[in-house]
Amino acid sequence: MNEMLDFVKAMSHPDRLRIIGLLSQRPATRREVADQLNLSPKDSLTHLGFLEFIGVISQTDGIFTLNEDKLATLGKEKLIHTNEAFIPDENLDERSKKILRDCLNADGTIRHIPEQKKLQPILDYLIQHFEFDRIYTEREINAVLKRFHVDVAGLRRDLVDAGLLARESDGSKYWRTKAGEA
Repeated sequence: MNEMLDFVKAMSHPDRLRIIGLLSQRPATRREVADQLNLSPKDSLTHLGFLEFIGVISQTDGIFTLNEDKLATLGKEKLIHTNEAFIPDENLDERSKKILRDCLNADGTIRHIPEQKKLQPILDYLIQHFEFDRIYTEREINAVLKRFHVDVAGLRRDLVDAGLLARESDGSKYWRTKAGEA
């Protein structure tokens, strides 16, 4: 994960991208990089050092060169997984699978909450994260739901309205109902 963050960090800074662009045309010294891109000596050294750290460039005798193969490899390795999708339980019906794939991120968090008529598969997915025979406080319900989406109040209300969670009238206690069986 840290390697991916370093790669994204390196590629997200305009000066580092300009350095990569310059070195893609020809090798250069630190001073040449600083002069050509109008960078301070400190900034050029910082950016070159970071790019060297992640392996995109290398230095020999004070001359920096672009490691195009490493850049391409890092890009492919780090960005290839951007299209991962949530894989729903194979026992679900096709409509529910499609809704879950459309609404959930690869890590199972909710990308967007669907309209009411498509909400049930999301609620069925969420209720699996609550235990039977356990009393929850509102704070505990919110803590579980927050792992999936920021709208904990809306999701909590939807689970209660769907009969998957029950609660005391004052909201002091919540529990999973038999309707919420998997």
